[in-house]
Amino acid sequence: MEKLFKLRQHNTTVGKEVVGGITTFFAMAYIIFVNPNYLSATGMDFTAVMVATCLSAAIGTLLTAFLANVPFAQAPGMGLNAFFTYTLCLGMGYTWQQALTIVFISGIIFLIIVVSPLRGAVIASIPAPLKSAISAGIGLFIAFIGLLNADIVKLIGDTVVDGVVVGTDYSALGDVIHGAPLLALIGLLVTGVLIAFQVKGAIFLGILITTVIGIPLGQTVIPDTITMSHIGNLRMTVLQFDFSGIFSMGVLPLITAVISFLIVDMFDTVGTLLGTAGNAGMLDENGNLPHGDRALIADALATCMGACLGTSTVTTYVESSTGISEGARTGLASLTTGILFACSILLAPVAGIIPSAATAPALIIVGVYMMKSAMNINWADFEVAMPCFLTIAMMPFAYSISDGIGFGFISWVVIKTCRGKAKEVPVLMYLLAALFVAKYILTFL
Repeated sequence: MEKLFKLRQHNTTVGKEVVGGITTFFAMAYIIFVNPNYLSATGMDFTAVMVATCLSAAIGTLLTAFLANVPFAQAPGMGLNAFFTYTLCLGMGYTWQQALTIVFISGIIFLIIVVSPLRGAVIASIPAPLKSAISAGIGLFIAFIGLLNADIVKLIGDTVVDGVVVGTDYSALGDVIHGAPLLALIGLLVTGVLIAFQVKGAIFLGILITTVIGIPLGQTVIPDTITMSHIGNLRMTVLQFDFSGIFSMGVLPLITAVISFLIVDMFDTVGTLLGTAGNAGMLDENGNLPHGDRALIADALATCMGACLGTSTVTTYVESSTGISEGARTGLASLTTGILFACSILLAPVAGIIPSAATAPALIIVGVYMMKSAMNINWADFEVAMPCFLTIAMMPFAYSISDGIGFGFISWVVIKTCRGKAKEVPVLMYLLAALFVAKYILTFL
């Protein structure tokens, strides 16, 4: 393990890495069941998508472990699977085979970008205050995910068009004295007390304790039998591409779809890597993540392989921050998470024993940790403060790391230019801001 992952160099141990990897897995295991729920609405086989989800998550996370030696996990992305289902297939009229083809094309373009010099230039062009804002924004974003997963906060007032949910009007406090919300709040307090007493592995212990508490509350369900997934069903989605059919809706919708997948995947990944690693002190003196370029390559490869298997875009998960908070610093944590996803292909119900209410406190607490990055922002300088605030605010409010980065980039460029400081803005920042503007125009035109 020392030879493979250089544990001493990263000031970590096998125990820390394994606990971190297990913690990350439990924090994101919900995707095993949520992703098939989304994609099966397009006509895809539920079991086939579940196997593809587990297998693509395992492959992507193992690629991250061995290519980059960083403690980040991958799986089909939330939001991206909704875009796949409700926008591409049910909204724009693409078949799921054509949608998988579009995902594959976006992955190939992403791979070309990350193996070119453009990759490093993109990361280096992001101003330091925006990097701090990205980290703080991700903290709020994952805390919001935790609140939603436990129904502490509920989205209500869905807008339905032609039988498809297209928006939510507002959120409200859930029933916090019963069921999942109550269990999550108990778990939050238990985990918070453990952390306050500086107990080793507090977040992981908090998940286990909350799961046990959930048994008498009826939130943790122990299955009577363990049913293996029908792995053979995977043939129903493997390599089901339709390259000729992707032009059936016209060239502009195709460009819009490819750009949307590309931008969201690329900047979700960049944001997660920089924000989470920065908060954990894993960045070098130049503000870059060592081997971060290889992590991006692993992400792009995973997207291509996920499309081949039969699932929407695979991306780096912000829930990796839960494992990092437990001390994970190397690819050994990712190896652990990847193995657990591989095991879930056969034993998915075991992963389902851990209720969302038990992992929600971990996400909320990591949000607390990550907010400290906001201290690095000069809030007295409004031309810095406004773009940073938009970056932070738009991530949870738009439910998208990419949109937070987009609003931050655009406002940074506009304000600096209007203030006569155009030369202070890297050329690539102008290009990135223009790319986000084009993406929004194409999406909402």
